[in-house]
Amino acid sequence: QVHLVESGGGLVQPGGSLRLSCAASGSISRLNAMGWYRQAPGNQREFIATISSRGSTNYADSVKGRFIISRDNAKNMLYLQMNNLKPEDTAVYYCHGYRYYGPVERVERQDYWGQGTQVTVSS
Repeated sequence: QVHLVESGGGLVQPGGSLRLSCAASGSISRLNAMGWYRQAPGNQREFIATISSRGSTNYADSVKGRFIISRDNAKNMLYLQMNNLKPEDTAVYYCHGYRYYGPVERVERQDYWGQGTQVTVSS
């Protein structure tokens, strides 16, 4: 079992930066991938970025070139460096991870979510 807790959210002016952290209670090296999602009021939760156990990254077009996802397996931490923030980045940001388990003929997937941290971009 992996328990995820986000931190680092807050209020920032447009053009500013924030660094989100996600602390895992268990070993994240067991997870196939980890990522960040966000949800703005009235919107569905949307994908932001993901990083595999090997370090491969993928970003949503809306944040590509501004956000950087990274992980530290030794510290069981996931990070999201957010630069050049825009008002449309305002949302609750969620840490996510998943792992596949079970026999090859019946692989199952287990997802883990944090409780979320609020990011507000406003002048």
